[in-house]
Amino acid sequence: MRVVIQRVKRASVSIGGVVKSEIRQGLLVLLGIGADDGEDDIDWLVKKTVQLRIFNDDAGVMNRSVIDVDGDILVVSQFTLMASTKKGNRPSYIHAAPHEISIPLYNRFCEAMTVALGKPVGTGEFGADMQVELINDGPVTICMDTKNKE
Repeated sequence: MRVVIQRVKRASVSIGGVVKSEIRQGLLVLLGIGADDGEDDIDWLVKKTVQLRIFNDDAGVMNRSVIDVDGDILVVSQFTLMASTKKGNRPSYIHAAPHEISIPLYNRFCEAMTVALGKPVGTGEFGADMQVELINDGPVTICMDTKNKE
């Protein structure tokens, strides 16, 4: 699994001009699911995400997590995060999981994130043409990959 996490002042996802989910201060999580991803990837990524200390404390130091600041989380599926650009100029998505694997894993990821955060997370709609709006705070953007934990 790969994620791009953005610290936001607010974010929303719309489908067909209708807002499906919106959050205030918190994290926008763009999630890519690979064909070889599973429960271990979900567990590691959810725990790491909610514990990331990327919110400022009273001294202006990034020392608080999304839980510490009572922030929200919006999770949007994005298969293009699994793109391979090794050959040519047209990205290959061969490493992205097919729908029968990725939809249940996306739903499980959102459920696990809800439990870890202690409140419901906002979601997009898997496979939909979504428009994501955000106010990136900082900006602070973190990328993580469960197959390359650094």
